[in-house]
Amino acid sequence: MWTEEKLNQMLTQPSDRLVEDLRGLEGDILVLGAGGKMGPTLCVLAKNALRKAGNPARVIAVSRFSDPLVCQLLQESGVEMVSADLLAPGALETLPDAENVIFMAGKKFGTDGNEYATWAMNCWLPSRVAQRYQHSRIVVFSSGNLYPKVAVGSGGCCEDTPLDPVGEYCMSCLGRERMFEYAARTFGTRVAFYRLNYAVDLRYGVLYDIAHSILTDTPIPLATPSFNCIWQGDANEAALRLLLHASSDIFKLNVTGPETAGVERTARELGALLGREPRFAGQPTDTAYLSNAGKMFDLFGYPRVSLETLIHWQAQWILDGGRALGKPTHFEERKGSY
Repeated sequence: MWTEEKLNQMLTQPSDRLVEDLRGLEGDILVLGAGGKMGPTLCVLAKNALRKAGNPARVIAVSRFSDPLVCQLLQESGVEMVSADLLAPGALETLPDAENVIFMAGKKFGTDGNEYATWAMNCWLPSRVAQRYQHSRIVVFSSGNLYPKVAVGSGGCCEDTPLDPVGEYCMSCLGRERMFEYAARTFGTRVAFYRLNYAVDLRYGVLYDIAHSILTDTPIPLATPSFNCIWQGDANEAALRLLLHASSDIFKLNVTGPETAGVERTARELGALLGREPRFAGQPTDTAYLSNAGKMFDLFGYPRVSLETLIHWQAQWILDGGRALGKPTHFEERKGSY
């Protein structure tokens, strides 16, 4: 039976490969925007790996920390917490120096009608972080939605596919990358771009979104016919291991699973496991936001958890009464409106 404790333990159990990589990592790890969907388990995973590797480096999580369950998880795991509003004047100057920075801060939902705030978080803040931590290694969380939509059977976009962001959110994500690129070109900052399509945590993610639609008898849009996803434990490992590849030449990495998942097929599989019949809306198109993560597989190996396993875990999590974060991915959005 799934419990919150069991899920967090599985998400934060480091692989031998991660332990070996972090054994030789020099300096502390500072995680900016650590209170979001992926940040808490990433911080605990890093701390567990460092502890197992015998590396005394600190893991410092920075966020406003509005969720008491997140605070409890971090405190019990030995992660240091700094409560801060990163956009507040002088906030960055109060933060500790760190050899390694993972930049996870960002704004997506609520962009429409509030575009200036999205640009401030996704572009203005990165410019200040890039200057403040210009001598650090920085892994920058970005998005696979920077790429164009491609044919379902294409295998997805590679890291050298020309970018084509749609809508202000995606354009601001490109602005985030450009600010860190400026630091790399100007200061020699070691940077890696982490372009993700989509993490699955069971409390949120594309699979949860589809399952929730089934349970609420909400028609599932088919216009976006396919998607990629990856177990959040594997996604967080990739982010931490990517620190060792940050470079002033800018290392770019797509992070997702190897499968191209069909929305309708996934929904029918989840529906069978949940004992409910899914309903659908619209007709499938022949394109979707899809990424090719072959470079990641060559570098770090294949994800440990398959799509088929994730589908079964997701259904059982819901049947066991697991909670939801209430943060839909809006994976079906095609016009960049958030």
